[in-house]
Amino acid sequence: HQSQLPFSSEGAYFNWEEYLEETGATAAPHSAFKHVEISLQSSFQPGMKLEVANKSSPDTYWVATIITTCGQLLLLRFSGYGDDRKADFWCDVMTAELHPVGWCAQNNKTLQPPEAIKEKYTDWTDFLIQDLTGSRTTPANLLEGPLRGKNTVDLIVGGSMMEVRDLTDPSLYWAVRVIQNIGGRLCLRYVGLHDDDAHDIWLFYLDVRLRPLGWAQENCLELRPPGELHGQKSANEWHDALEAAWSEARRNPLPLEVFKDHADLTKHSFSAGMKLEMVSPWEPLHICPVSVTQVYNEHYFQVTVDDLSPEPKPLSLVCHAESLGILPVQWCLKNGIGLQRPRGCLSQDFDWADYLKQSGTEAAPDACFPGAWESRGFAKDMWLEAVNPIKPAEVCVAQITQVRGRLLWLKLEGLPMPVSECIVDVQSMDIFPVGWCEANAYHLTPPLKPACIQRKSLSKYALLVCDHVQCPTMPLYNVCRLQGSANGRYCCSRIYVNHRCFSGPYLNKGRIAELPQAVGPGKCTLVLKEVLSMLINAAYKPGRVLRELQEVEDQQWDCHEETLKAKYKGKTYRSSIRIVRLAEQIPDFCRKVCAKLQCCPNLFSPVQVTDKCPENCSIQTKTKYTYYYGKKRKLSKPCGAEESLEATPTRRRKKRKAIFVQKKRRSSTVDLTPAGSPQNSDEDDDEDYLMMQSGSEEGTGSEPRDDRTDTSSVETGSTRPRRAVTLRRATHTGIVECGEEEGRLVLERNPLEWSVQDVVTFITSTDCAALASIFQEQDIDGQALLLLTLPTVQECMELKLGPAIKLCHQIERVKVAFYAQYAN
Repeated sequence: HQSQLPFSSEGAYFNWEEYLEETGATAAPHSAFKHVEISLQSSFQPGMKLEVANKSSPDTYWVATIITTCGQLLLLRFSGYGDDRKADFWCDVMTAELHPVGWCAQNNKTLQPPEAIKEKYTDWTDFLIQDLTGSRTTPANLLEGPLRGKNTVDLIVGGSMMEVRDLTDPSLYWAVRVIQNIGGRLCLRYVGLHDDDAHDIWLFYLDVRLRPLGWAQENCLELRPPGELHGQKSANEWHDALEAAWSEARRNPLPLEVFKDHADLTKHSFSAGMKLEMVSPWEPLHICPVSVTQVYNEHYFQVTVDDLSPEPKPLSLVCHAESLGILPVQWCLKNGIGLQRPRGCLSQDFDWADYLKQSGTEAAPDACFPGAWESRGFAKDMWLEAVNPIKPAEVCVAQITQVRGRLLWLKLEGLPMPVSECIVDVQSMDIFPVGWCEANAYHLTPPLKPACIQRKSLSKYALLVCDHVQCPTMPLYNVCRLQGSANGRYCCSRIYVNHRCFSGPYLNKGRIAELPQAVGPGKCTLVLKEVLSMLINAAYKPGRVLRELQEVEDQQWDCHEETLKAKYKGKTYRSSIRIVRLAEQIPDFCRKVCAKLQCCPNLFSPVQVTDKCPENCSIQTKTKYTYYYGKKRKLSKPCGAEESLEATPTRRRKKRKAIFVQKKRRSSTVDLTPAGSPQNSDEDDDEDYLMMQSGSEEGTGSEPRDDRTDTSSVETGSTRPRRAVTLRRATHTGIVECGEEEGRLVLERNPLEWSVQDVVTFITSTDCAALASIFQEQDIDGQALLLLTLPTVQECMELKLGPAIKLCHQIERVKVAFYAQYAN
């Protein structure tokens, strides 16, 4: 059961697929994260020119144009074909002979057009001059060397140098070194700080603040460390650090292709004094009024957070026309969002009209805000991965709680000190699609896992509650009891899971022990749905329990259908289950479910069993609630058996592919308690379960099959003459004999007590001796031997049909003898 949870016992492991399926949640579409899609694109661009080996003529080359890319594959078209696509061809960058334009001239190689178009032009030299004029050649470092075939984002390696723009002055830049590249998200350290990581910054490589080293100098801008760092070193030390960075960059230059996808800034139309609203970049938890305090040029302007206090603390930021989080006046009012009043504002109700009139300013016109209503396909309750604004190195699981225009409100999961919902722009490069961290081998902070809450329904409906139960691998988790709105006849108090009661053949006693002590109070259907879901997950075969629950019904019940699901071996099964809606019907419903699952009627019940079960299930025979007594089906008499149980025929299920059930390993021999004797311990439940499966293809709780209906029975096995066999072997319990009398196998010792070596010895004595090593390798003892059927033998031992049938014939002889001598 623990393996189905998206967390390890330490809470560190998180599986998105399981989490979304368990909670029924939806991931935000990958297409909504434009920056991630760009980062996955090839470094090669359509329209680039390169020289390619001409296959039709050895040792010659010709110019080709990139038509499109697919990973490291390029679709090329030789120059001269124009718009004719018939000769387009694919090549692999890593294996094809590709060179930048001009390589042939430098290496005295022949440029020659393909034979198919050789006669199309008389002067190919003049054609090439015209064709190559204004075109862009493929960079040489993308066609050869360590960067060959890499995506753009992969060109950025640790130690690469860039320049980053200052937050408060667009004319100031300083060099930074790439410390880490996580899928294009860069950890950058200012040159001169060396091993000091206290001032590291995280930016996506497409951020407009980033430029290639030397860009500031080329554009007559100033290179100076940020103001808060300037005093840490002398001017000479900063200068020497920059010179060292230049030397390092010359040795390992960063390809300019890294910046090919950077968006060009558009001109803004803001002027000084204009008012607007903006998501606070220092605390992205609220939206506040800001003013344009300075216009630098046609691309950049400065905004400052409004502060009306006697001693204002100005917080300013450089912005441009496409800056994230800037909004027109009245945006919060129109979208029903609270606007934080300026610091020092005395009025309780902030009103923009009065504020503008008192300050003598104007609101920035809507034309200044392009794309203010774009949502990109994000919707409420979608899930994604997002950067923690308080700790930028951390990426958390996040849920969208609301969408307003181009803003998203995110609830960050997994934080020990939860922050309020943070606000991000839909174009933010600090949000990523589900699975991004895993794809880039980066740690993702998962949701905090309550010890006893194993499904989202507890938080989703706010009606169910776990008692304070300490799980073995989790810390104690206190859950406040929430009173639901449902009450009266549609609300139940609690449903108890009485762990000490007999769990029957379907449910794993160990998993039952991990369930919470109680669920509720709450609406009947929700509480019962949670209980049934827990029982399904605690089953040996969840799908089988799901099918049994389908048959629990009563014409007098007032029911509501709920869809439940079971997961087994990577597959998910869903079914509609009828659940009672009235509190007065819950005791009857619980009893019938327990009867269907062949467990103690008090295993889960409105009554709590504190000490001794009223049913005395702990001192009853092991088979008290199992099919030997509960299902009155007449069993065919095995060879040599004297009696069979009285029964009435039941519906015969369609045969299904057998599933190998993991057996409980026991170091000591099994004490098979006869019917009618006391049950010695709860631990024997699993042994009893294994015994009951031995003749069943379905495995859990089905009737023992007649050997004549089994695909691996004597009738379908070998038709060789029977021979008398006597097998004598020494074990730690003494001499055990197997013999054949009157055409059947006689066992001197219960096969449930056979060790792996006993099984190997038996198989060696048959005509399947060549397969004995398989039993040794797969550690198959007597209990596991009785579970084997033809499908499991074929699947688990990878045998062909003929040898499998032959082996099953021998296994069936043991089963028949077991039923005849020990099962009754």
